[in-house]
Amino acid sequence: MNEKVLIIGAGHGLSTSIARLFAAKGMKVGLAARNIEKLAALADEIGASTFTCDASDPDAVVELFKAFGTDIGCPDILVYNPSSRVRGPITEIDAAATKDAILVSAYGAFLAAQQAAIRMLKAGSGTMLFTGASAGVKGYPRSASFAMGKFALRGLCQSLARELSPQNIHVAHFVIDGHIHNKQRDEPQSDPATSLDPDDIAKSYLHIARQNPSAWTWEIELRPSVETF
Repeated sequence: MNEKVLIIGAGHGLSTSIARLFAAKGMKVGLAARNIEKLAALADEIGASTFTCDASDPDAVVELFKAFGTDIGCPDILVYNPSSRVRGPITEIDAAATKDAILVSAYGAFLAAQQAAIRMLKAGSGTMLFTGASAGVKGYPRSASFAMGKFALRGLCQSLARELSPQNIHVAHFVIDGHIHNKQRDEPQSDPATSLDPDDIAKSYLHIARQNPSAWTWEIELRPSVETF
């Protein structure tokens, strides 16, 4: 039976690479985002289904999993990719925007994990993959919202792994340490020589998803060779 994967926070970049690779391996892919119009070309290319969802809205996440179940089935793999940040000094950073950023990065991951766990426990197996960042292990100046969200995400993943691994559900957290190369935009920090290639990151997601239970990874760090630790 073909595996079914739900990618939340789909868009251009890493999630596109993951969707293409997983679809190429015969998986049935569902793409969820606030704006699904941007996913039309990718969905047509790989034969994916699209779902509108605000990952920070509990009701919307419940409806997403119901819709995915109706259209595709119980997800074998969940990929949680949304992220949000608000930059600025602590004395000036907007409080409401910071709250929204944390809701997307961490609370939304909790909501998705809860719905996935309900279904995967019933099925007897499953995999959850969460996109984190180096900000989840070391806070940077002028980036309080991102640090709080990613630290919370990492804690959630560690807790989930300890709770669910003995029940045959693989949970893994990816620490992306460095800028991901955006092939669609010409950005100074997106130099392919110094940034991570999203296609190569996607291969690591597939590798972790394919691990045997005798040697599961709960966390992996990925960085370009030139990135300082």
